[in-house]
Amino acid sequence: MANTNKNCADNLPKSTDKDHLSCDYDDSFIVSKEYRESLPDMQNANARHITGSNVPILKVGISNFKLPLKYIVQNSDTIELETSVTGNVSLQAGQKGINMSRIMRVFYDFQERVFTLDLLKEVLQDYKKTLNTYRAEIRLDFNYPIMQTSLRSDLSGWQYYKVSYEGILDEQDVFHKRMHFDFIYSSACPCSSDLAEHARQVRQAYSIPHSQRSTARISVELDPKSHLFVEDLQSIALDALKTETQVMVKREDEQAFAELNGAYPKFVEDAARLLFAQLNKDKRIRDFQVACAHLESLHSHDAIAVIHKGVPGGFNGHVDDFSALIR
Repeated sequence: MANTNKNCADNLPKSTDKDHLSCDYDDSFIVSKEYRESLPDMQNANARHITGSNVPILKVGISNFKLPLKYIVQNSDTIELETSVTGNVSLQAGQKGINMSRIMRVFYDFQERVFTLDLLKEVLQDYKKTLNTYRAEIRLDFNYPIMQTSLRSDLSGWQYYKVSYEGILDEQDVFHKRMHFDFIYSSACPCSSDLAEHARQVRQAYSIPHSQRSTARISVELDPKSHLFVEDLQSIALDALKTETQVMVKREDEQAFAELNGAYPKFVEDAARLLFAQLNKDKRIRDFQVACAHLESLHSHDAIAVIHKGVPGGFNGHVDDFSALIR
């Protein structure tokens, strides 16, 4: 039965032939094959329909469509996490546009699979075939939980890590698999520590050195035949920096954390170099970049550092927005 809209005709332009136009929504209408094929498709129009300069577009697609996806964890179990997906392709000159919905529809064909970085290659191959493009990229953003134990009281709690899986299938059909991982830690200032100790020794003045919550964004590209779990990156970061922020604490844990910061004070330059040393010796990692940001408690600005391995054509030290690391 049609849903009648009595006010529809009143809202139509005056030039419209209202006597031959229905304002009713027909919920019984069934789309036939012939009707579907008759529908206009401006995205696939020829070059004469292009407005503006007829030039290639580096990236075109959709961002932040969400769905629950399953991931494999280090002990071979699976976990389902809300995921934000960004998919894009490159558009050649002479092509009007792409069918945006195909990016989502192709991805939904894989939604029941267990996602790894290697699975992204299959998705991207479908993107290139379905959308007739020479380059395709996809990125999955999610928050990944790892159970952490307190330093001395044996309490446990979930630590959540901001993680991204990224796949790139380039012009030569070479697949690049990348992971981005945010590690939040405490950075006690070595200069402030020395100055506080000087005040105590020379003037018997009580003072407290400053420390701050800090973030390292670790980006890695893996060797094509290697695999890396999120837990592996967490272990690498913890081995390098030692002072990860805590989830559950009692007084003995808070005291332990103060001692831990005293044992491992670090400038932002130190943090970047410590992570470089750990990442550089892992044979599974072909290329990497580290961006560190310290939310200064002494200053009203932040301290930042970026370091990368220096692989030709790899990570180049570019960071879009350091403020996104401060939270």
